[in-house]
Formats: sequence, C-alpha cells, structure tokens
Amino acid sequence: MGKVIMIQGTMSNVGKSLITAGLCRVFRQDGHSVAPFKSQNMCRPYITADGLEIGIAQAIQAEAAGIAPCADMNPILLKPVSDSGSRVVVNGRSIGHMSGTEYFAGRKRFIPDIMRAYESLSGRFDIVVVEGAGSPAEINLRQNDIVNMGLAKLIGAPVLLVGDIDPGGVFAQLAGTLMLLEDDERDMVKGLIINKFRGEIGLLRPGLAMLEEITGKPVIGTIPYLYVDIEDEDSLAESYRKRQAQPERAADLKTAAYRDSQYNALADAVRQSLDMEFIYKILSGTP
Repeated sequence: MGKVIMIQGTMSNVGKSLITAGLCRVFRQDGHSVAPFKSQNMCRPYITADGLEIGIAQAIQAEAAGIAPCADMNPILLKPVSDSGSRVVVNGRSIGHMSGTEYFAGRKRFIPDIMRAYESLSGRFDIVVVEGAGSPAEINLRQNDIVNMGLAKLIGAPVLLVGDIDPGGVFAQLAGTLMLLEDDERDMVKGLIINKFRGEIGLLRPGLAMLEEITGKPVIGTIPYLYVDIEDEDSLAESYRKRQAQPERAADLKTAAYRDSQYNALADAVRQSLDMEFIYKILSGTP
C-alpha cells in the first residue's frame, strides 16, 4: 500500500485544494507516483473519460499529479440544488436527492465506498495526498464524520493543518481548531501551515514561535499569497452555487502547456515554503 498524507484546514477557503495540488506536483517531480483523494466534495462536476462524475478540484489535482482523473479520487460528490439539499453522486453515478439532514444522518453507510476507492488508489500509487473539507473543528458535525478526522482515523493518515492569514486571526484559527479536537485527533496533527501570507516574514516569526509553544505543534512553513492561475476548491464551489455550471473537462481549462506551467509555479512555491524534509519524514512515519 502507498504512503498517505492529509491536508486539513481551519475553515473553508484556506487553500487546501491548491496545497494538495502543489504537493501532488512536487511528489511527481521527485519521481513518485501520486494521486489525490477527497472522500466527499461539493464543487463543480467533472466528467471522467469513462463518463463518471467527480469534483473538478480532484480532476485539477490529478492533472497536477500527471495522471488521468478517475472516480476513485472523489467517491462522494454533492451537487447542491438548494440551500438545504443536494444531488448525491456515489462512485461517479447519481443516487438521487437528499436533504442535508438526511445525508448527515446516513452518511456512514458510504464508508465502504470511501474505503474501496481509497484502497484502490493506495494500491496503485506510491503516495496518496488526501484533502479534508471545511474544518475538523465543526463539533456539531463530528459524529459520523467521513471527510476530516473521521477519515484520517480510518486510513491512518498524518495530518497537516492549514490556516489562512489573509483575513486575520490565523493564530486563533490554528490554536482554536486544535483545542476543539479530541486528544487522539490532536495527536494526528503533525504540523501547521500558514497560507496566503503577505508582508515581512520577520514580523511574523515571533508569532510563529509563540504558536508552536502554545500548541506544541511545529509550523512547517509559511506560503505566500500566490497568484497562480489555478482555481481553488472554494472558488469552484462558490462559482457552482452561483451559476449551476455545466460539467467541464480539465482539458478545456486553457491549454495543457499553460496549465502545466501554473502547476510548476505552484510546486515551486510549495517546495520553497514548506519543510519538505519534514513532510517526507511524516510519510515515512518517523516524526
């Protein structure tokens, strides 16, 4: 079975999808076969070569990894049709409409589908980069969780927790999220990432040291605010909610050469900003 690492965030729109894509490209550049995975997603759909639906974010991440998108990368896709209900797609095929309450109450029944998809990828690739959804600290949704810490426990994934400094409050985001986790969940978080930083890094460093002291977790990097031309998960989801876009193919989003240059730029930023030696140690189970 392949190695695994999971990217979780303090909230939506912290940049989980782009960091996942960036890591996929970095691992590919380093000579590893790699695949993205997100157990449950809500974003614009993408149609795979065999006619199955997944989230377009996973299609973009697959392209960054240099592989063809497949349904295993996103076994559950939620396509919102109202503020309180979605069409549920499992293994690439619609199984009908569910209200939010109905889906929440019964989502553990999808665990076999999630595990089959994950194990299929893990059996075929050296590394699987898993993306969480929203925040693991939504304590009202902790029961029956299948996308954040619940999933991390199922697959034994070490977690990197991402916070977004751009709107402010990143220290509270990260420390508060860790505080609200269960003890065993907190132990699964191996490092913290500050994303979307703008300014002088020297002014930030004292806060990073204090954050490490407060949380007991290392800050493994600060990623600058990036201007790469790659759509992020939450922008995709918001766009989908606003205009109910038609399914797309990743090949239709600008030229392949241009997209490749953007993935490389993203990988360069990830490699320069994060402690990749530490990340490889996490993959080996040594930290």
